[in-house]
Amino acid sequence: MIDLHVHSNASDGTMTPTELVTYAKNKGIKAIALTDHDTINGVREAKAVGAALGVEVISGIELSTSYNNKDVHILGLFIDENNKGFIDELDAFKESRSDRNEMMIERLNELGIDISNEDLSNESCDGVITRAHFAKVLLKKGYIKKIDEAFKKYIGDNCPAFIPRSKVTPESAINLIKKYNGISILAHPFLYDLSTKGLIGLIEHLKEEGLDGIEAIYSLHSGSEQSYIKQLAKKYDLLISGGSDFHGSNKPFIDLGVGKGKLLVPDAVLEKLKLSLI
Repeated sequence: MIDLHVHSNASDGTMTPTELVTYAKNKGIKAIALTDHDTINGVREAKAVGAALGVEVISGIELSTSYNNKDVHILGLFIDENNKGFIDELDAFKESRSDRNEMMIERLNELGIDISNEDLSNESCDGVITRAHFAKVLLKKGYIKKIDEAFKKYIGDNCPAFIPRSKVTPESAINLIKKYNGISILAHPFLYDLSTKGLIGLIEHLKEEGLDGIEAIYSLHSGSEQSYIKQLAKKYDLLISGGSDFHGSNKPFIDLGVGKGKLLVPDAVLEKLKLSLI
């Protein structure tokens, strides 16, 4: 069993990298890819623990980008977490996220919602601040009753406080990943609320930009959706990846390795990804 899409508290997960790898070991998971949002800060710790426990940890990242005013996420696998050039260029992505967060705070304040950078920093434990942290603050302050209400009412795509990350595009994310010899993967393709034509258009465009693969096996994909993405991967000569998108207690209905209970990412998926690097 493997899981190539996992988050720690370096972004919006709730487990430390050490806790995450230990949990993977206890569940009998052979390999995980740590893919925190716009940061690789947890990778070294995870790799060290993985080496000690016999769990393979793949260096990864999930870059949040803007495409036609929608958030589109690009996974980078086999990133060199020690490459100074990559780390320096990643700062531009972090700056864009920081600018966006400031504008979202302003929008929410204009809507009469009391939220500040301090609130978000306290919630993130010094990790990267994501929309999930906004949602948790809104929940704690009583503006919503459930986490998903924040996305439906305030901060989801096309909602009143949503701000696209105009400086960061999927193309720039793919170029960054490939520049430093990583594998670029379009994450959870059915989460962008695109029509069939729109999804195919996105895949065709990103393939032209150098996209390597697509996340076909995913916690929230139905069997038919998984099959459809695999067909598209074959048609456009894309690698297949898969993962749970585990966030710990921030997404309690998704467990490591098994997603909602039936997720299974075959070991062969990882082997094919590795072969593509040769």
